[in-house]
Amino acid sequence: MNRIFLSPPYMGGGEQKYISEAFESNWIAPLGPNVTAFEREVSELLSVPYPLALSSGTAAIHLALKYLGVGQGDIVLCSSFTFIGSCGAAAFEKAGLAFVDSEPETWNMSPRALEKALAYYDGIGKRPKAVIVVDLYGQSADWDGLLPVCARYGVPVIEDAAEALGASYKGRMCGSFGDVGALSFNGNKLVTTSGGGMTLCHTKEQYDRLLFWATQAKEPLPHYEHREIGYNYRLSNICAGIGRGQLEILPEKLRRRKAIFERYKAAFEGTPVRVMPVSDQGIPNCWLTAVTLDDSAGVTPAEICGHMNTLNIETRPAWKPMHAQPVFADCKAFPHNDDGSFFCETVFAHGLCLPSGDALTTEQQDMVVSEITRII
Repeated sequence: MNRIFLSPPYMGGGEQKYISEAFESNWIAPLGPNVTAFEREVSELLSVPYPLALSSGTAAIHLALKYLGVGQGDIVLCSSFTFIGSCGAAAFEKAGLAFVDSEPETWNMSPRALEKALAYYDGIGKRPKAVIVVDLYGQSADWDGLLPVCARYGVPVIEDAAEALGASYKGRMCGSFGDVGALSFNGNKLVTTSGGGMTLCHTKEQYDRLLFWATQAKEPLPHYEHREIGYNYRLSNICAGIGRGQLEILPEKLRRRKAIFERYKAAFEGTPVRVMPVSDQGIPNCWLTAVTLDDSAGVTPAEICGHMNTLNIETRPAWKPMHAQPVFADCKAFPHNDDGSFFCETVFAHGLCLPSGDALTTEQQDMVVSEITRII
């Protein structure tokens, strides 16, 4: 059987038109009409005035941190329950990281744990330079709970919406909530450019500064002159063409992912499998359907992953929290629970991500459900 992947790319056909235009016009290098148009189309979708197309989501977060003045010895708070791309860029600027637990309602950053973290650093006179909040698995964080806490302590917010393009919170699109936002267009994302990302800027000054760093920090002189270090971070015109074609079918992609999520939810009703909660404050893009296993299931996520792999079906454990990663062993972490335990550790111990790609057929999904039910 052909392998059933977790979230493979899904092409609508229009992508080839923009790629062909890039070849025919010889706009192969970074920048070009597709890059400009892609930024404009994302701007219109998210109501963010100045998107900056980049080579990766990590690059987007790195430039956001740099813009906020993060440097050696500064503290950056980040959601613990996430992929390392959310926080690893802070190490580029030699910042110190501290991690914030998740809340049960959305699995996103807990406002209660964030309050604990900011109060702690306020108490020792070391205000964090930034908070990186992740919209996890395509569901918006609780922005009404998080933003007032950050404002009270005067700490700016980077919104990592890498997994959440097309999702919303109280009618406002994910990616638009932070002082700076970040998207990813990696191959497994809902909208892909094969590899790529975007920083979401709110002012022209912000956009111009990040653009300067993203293009090797070249001074406006006829010769190459550099007064600071920059980066080769811009997206290619070809990749941007793929992204434009993907945006054209975004509504279809959202419908497909929601249908897959709802079928899983209905199929596992009455079993020890619990589909991740969905807040009534927003609309998720259902990028991945994640579930947790009750203790009564009698199996672990790792055992299910091993079994499914023998059937050529890709499943994956939930994110291992960043505060539990060996590379961050010396970093502080702040729990949601009053007893000092971390909610995100519970999700990791019991969590599993299921195949959720746009092209997943009903028959393939039935096979996933039946095999998980059988092994339980």
